[in-house]
Amino acid sequence: MLYYISMTALNSEDSPVYIKLRGTISAAILRGQFRAGDQLPSVRALAAEHGANPLTVAKAYQSFQDDGYVEVRRGVGMFVLAGAAEKLRAAERAHFLETSWPRIAAHIDLLGRGPVEERRIAGDCAPLPPPSFLGPGLRRGSS
Repeated sequence: MLYYISMTALNSEDSPVYIKLRGTISAAILRGQFRAGDQLPSVRALAAEHGANPLTVAKAYQSFQDDGYVEVRRGVGMFVLAGAAEKLRAAERAHFLETSWPRIAAHIDLLGRGPVEERRIAGDCAPLPPPSFLGPGLRRGSS
């Protein structure tokens, strides 16, 4: 599920703690702090570092395992699988383009056209969301 994966969603203050922890771990993998074959911090260590319940950390780790980003080696720990960073990057990119970019593009459209509009015309950017996205009274062309 993209909500699960997305760091954008994870950064929301309304998100559950395990989702925020997942975002922290995702960002570390994407930055190269954890590479394929690297061991992630233990559940207890990560819980202590973030002031979280170990069961919450275990839930975040389980979601990574379910999505195929890490593997558990019994009695040893969690290890990042080969290709995890690429898969996470692709998922985050897709989520950004599907959910965040349309809102950003709509805001830019409200502020006036510029380089983003030129890129959109060239086909490099997603189209603006439909006018209904802007909500009542905020339709394009309305005052």
